[in-house]
Amino acid sequence: MSDASINTETDPLEAEFGDFLALLKPRVMSLVVFTAAVGLLAAPVPVHPFVAFCSVLFIAVGGGASGALNMWYDHDIDAVMKRTARRPIPAGKVSRGDALALGLTLSGFAVVMLGLAANWLAAGLLAFTIFFYAVVYTMWLKRWTPQNIVIGGAAGAFPPMIGWAVATGGVSVESVLMFALIFMWTPPHFWALALFMNSDYEAAGVPMLTVTHGRRATRRHILVYTLILAPLAIGTGFTAISGPIYLAVSVLLNLAFVKGAVDILRRDETHAVADKYRVEKRFFALSLLYLFLHFGAILAEAALRPWGLGGW
Repeated sequence: MSDASINTETDPLEAEFGDFLALLKPRVMSLVVFTAAVGLLAAPVPVHPFVAFCSVLFIAVGGGASGALNMWYDHDIDAVMKRTARRPIPAGKVSRGDALALGLTLSGFAVVMLGLAANWLAAGLLAFTIFFYAVVYTMWLKRWTPQNIVIGGAAGAFPPMIGWAVATGGVSVESVLMFALIFMWTPPHFWALALFMNSDYEAAGVPMLTVTHGRRATRRHILVYTLILAPLAIGTGFTAISGPIYLAVSVLLNLAFVKGAVDILRRDETHAVADKYRVEKRFFALSLLYLFLHFGAILAEAALRPWGLGGW
């Protein structure tokens, strides 16, 4: 067979382990692992370390499966956008069929194993999360409505609720608040990204808010969601999963976050383009720190609680 007859876009010999790992979106998976672990450890019911480890592992696998299914369906969009063009499928490293098979196999494995390791409520929540991300968000919302990030943010908000269900076998106000924290954080986080990556979304035909309503409207939406998020995040500081550490961290972070959103609102495109969206990029970076430190503070409160130092 001549070299010219080989299809380099789908030839399985081109794929390496790292390419299949990339399908699982490791950076997104790390957030899933962290927030799920916090939800599990913050719960009032102790979990055997081995069960906890296995449960978080299976939640991570489920999150990775969602990523593979997302890349399988979004191969055409990924090929157009600069920040995703080097992903395994558009780069010709992994075929769509292999990505689909990996995503479906890992989905079934993760859900069944979590049910066996922990409980079937947690497994059911994981199954719904995978479905929501792969079908509701990827196949429907992302391509049809500028509210894609608003509604689709639920997929990324479920992991701490799943972790809590692993420990308690149920859902509570605290787990709903952790869900809400991520859910309300997601729109300003992604809209800040969209402000300086708008050309990618335009080229791919994705109806991001910046494309359908313009950057000015997006800036207003960022401020509105940030103003809703701030009291929710700070209010969580008075619940059973929180304490003075969380409250202090949350107040400082939300003051900085609101200031960042106001700074973004005050921008005009002339200045934004001139300084290459420096303010928007800074807000996006702060949003990553915002979520990590909030959940890190919840984790710190849980770690100190057995010694009578955490919580109220």
